[in-house]
Amino acid sequence: MSIIVSDISYHYQNQNAIFEHISFTVADNSIVSLIGDNGTGKSTLLKVIAGELQQSDGSIICSSSHYYIPQNVGITGKSVSKFLNVSEKLESLLAITQGSTLQLHYDTLADDWDIEARCQRAFAKWGLSHIGLTDDFDNLSGGEKTKIFLAGLDIHNPKVVLMDEPTNHLDLTSREILYDYIDNVKASVIIVSHDVSLLGRINTTMELTPKGLKIYGGDFSFYSDVREMESNSLQEKIHNEEKRLREVRKTAQETRQRQEKRVGRGERNKSQIIRILRKTVSNRGENTEAKLRERHEKIVQQSRERLSDLRSEQINRAELKIDVEDAGIHNGKRLVCVKGINYEFSGGVSLWSQPLSFEIFSGERIHIMGDNGSGKTTLIKLITGQLEPVSGEVTRAPFSYLYLDQEYREINVDNTILELANRYNTTNLPEHEVKTRLNRALFPKDVWDKSCLVLSGGERMRLYLCCLMISNQIPDMLILDEPTNNLDLSSLRILTDTVRNYRGTLLVVSHDSYFVREIGAGRVIRL
Repeated sequence: MSIIVSDISYHYQNQNAIFEHISFTVADNSIVSLIGDNGTGKSTLLKVIAGELQQSDGSIICSSSHYYIPQNVGITGKSVSKFLNVSEKLESLLAITQGSTLQLHYDTLADDWDIEARCQRAFAKWGLSHIGLTDDFDNLSGGEKTKIFLAGLDIHNPKVVLMDEPTNHLDLTSREILYDYIDNVKASVIIVSHDVSLLGRINTTMELTPKGLKIYGGDFSFYSDVREMESNSLQEKIHNEEKRLREVRKTAQETRQRQEKRVGRGERNKSQIIRILRKTVSNRGENTEAKLRERHEKIVQQSRERLSDLRSEQINRAELKIDVEDAGIHNGKRLVCVKGINYEFSGGVSLWSQPLSFEIFSGERIHIMGDNGSGKTTLIKLITGQLEPVSGEVTRAPFSYLYLDQEYREINVDNTILELANRYNTTNLPEHEVKTRLNRALFPKDVWDKSCLVLSGGERMRLYLCCLMISNQIPDMLILDEPTNNLDLSSLRILTDTVRNYRGTLLVVSHDSYFVREIGAGRVIRL
């Protein structure tokens, strides 16, 4: 086996365990996906396997050195070559080509005479030819940093690969290159991801939950089918337990009634019993009644506990349903007319090689498509009037719009969850109704005082959609700018269902082909 994880646990100092007793194996040349809700410890588990964190218990064995691609990278102070761990080889290669005969340089270079050429080929493959090996890694964009990591796969050809959300910040072209790598790689790979298109290419799915790790022997579609069957089975168990509880209660009631009738007959017959036996008979009847009552109460309590456990599991599996009202503008009204526009940043170079012209009508669902740097976000700002073009014109009919970016910045405020919900209560809903909607959005009472600044991407998304329902101010146009980047799979399903049910004009910038397809964004503006 290439990766063997045996009974590992991890907890922060003086805190509860993040996960406990996790065991699994990944065979040579096998690929597995690791999924689960935010906060269950997926990234932590990957860091433990990568040696970035030390497990509290258990052991990890890798048959080869690993190559780890983290989700986020802080300030490194390194050049690109140092970050890729090739700087010493490149320096030795340069020294040798300049005539050095030091053995140290030959030992460092080993057999990697083509190291510089491999770096250049890998950079060209991932669209990084404009980046030099001596450039400062910290100055790169999020997408460029991820692609530097991915280029390292071609440079080092590792046999054990650990990836944490590798498609975040990648445009569609880069995603396709990664998908091709996954389809053809000969290595042992663990991938944490919420990218359904990527998960569909991986034949083993592992799900991490607060209860532990469960392995499904199939891709994401197989996993989804099994989860649906498990949900249906759980619902049937709840139905059967509810039926059993009703029957137990009915039996207990009938038994009490029979016992009360016997007691009544006994009272009428007491006069016929000699005085010395009367008390004995009375005590015996009371004892029998008490035992029967205790027995039935125990059965009822056991059934209630089973039913409570089943319902708790059902709540944990349940997914939030958020319904938004329809937009107020009828379909077919022209909202935006764009004629021959272009834009320039400093330097006077036009953003697009050809001027853009198009119209947007109410009710349309439009996918704005293009590689990173093609001007998608700039186009949105031109459409909404936040920027003005340097040439051409944009005419707009009156309409309201809501812009959601991948960080959900509207929620990134120094308020508690309840305070923010009350801020959006512009229609003066009763307090209990606001709190009811928070509960429906999976924000129970014990988190109402939690600061919005510490919420995860999925929590921000849920809270914003909840606040939108509370305000009841549904926009005529909904604009989504890479909304799925920081969401777990549960949050992705919530967002997908909500946007699918939205009846208004939709503009979406996304490299997630699954999400775009599911929300029905059929018209494409390609940059």
